[in-house]
Amino acid sequence: MSLSTPLSPGRLDRFARHIVLPEIGGAGQVALSRRHVVVMGLGGIGSPALQYLAGAGIGRFTLVDDDTVDASNLQRQTIFTTRDVGHGKATSARRWLANFDDSLAVEITDARVTARNAAGIVAGADLVLDGTDNFATRLAVSDACVAARVPLLSAAVGRFQGQVGAFAGHLPDQPCYRCFVGDAFDAEDCDTCAEDGMLGAMAGWTGSFAAMQAVRVLLDGVSAFGRPQWGRLHLLDGMTPAMRTLTIARDPACRACATP
Repeated sequence: MSLSTPLSPGRLDRFARHIVLPEIGGAGQVALSRRHVVVMGLGGIGSPALQYLAGAGIGRFTLVDDDTVDASNLQRQTIFTTRDVGHGKATSARRWLANFDDSLAVEITDARVTARNAAGIVAGADLVLDGTDNFATRLAVSDACVAARVPLLSAAVGRFQGQVGAFAGHLPDQPCYRCFVGDAFDAEDCDTCAEDGMLGAMAGWTGSFAAMQAVRVLLDGVSAFGRPQWGRLHLLDGMTPAMRTLTIARDPACRACATP
């Protein structure tokens, strides 16, 4: 551990269990403290992911959600309590972060994400973690990430299944999220957990796995743990339980990331 580290003694103590890991170390922890993550959606995925990313020492967050907390959310959206019901999710999430670690820089937006405003939200981020619940939003976020050259970690969950994939469509030969799902889903037509149900712990598994993969992306080029696994989609099966991995190919005709 370099004596020139900017981490204070209190921060060194807080993250000691990371620092002693050779795969992360002091350099990795310092790098995490300088990273800016945009968390799109503060629901079943965004809640546990945010908890573990904050616990990992990510220094700056932008929290994005236009919804309010409902009592039915509490079964899986772990940063909220009964007192938050009826309040905005972004505001409530910022309050949770302030109570957890008041050293973190936090910005929020409760605007609904669209193709028009996504670029402004993702600009300047080191990573976007997308846990939103419809294809129109996911594709708008993905297209904005490609244009801004920001990596995207996309996660989804329903019933007893989850998926987490890392995309870097701005890099040569790497796919974007649109390469994966295509253009047919530019509409808000996803099934909802209200209709299909969801095991709360399944959302927790998917969200915490997404946080782990986010740390991989953020430590790329810094430590041995930094292997982003671009274009790898991890499928989590809570019924078996099991996990398998698919490789997503870049679509040469993709209208978001294909080279003109």
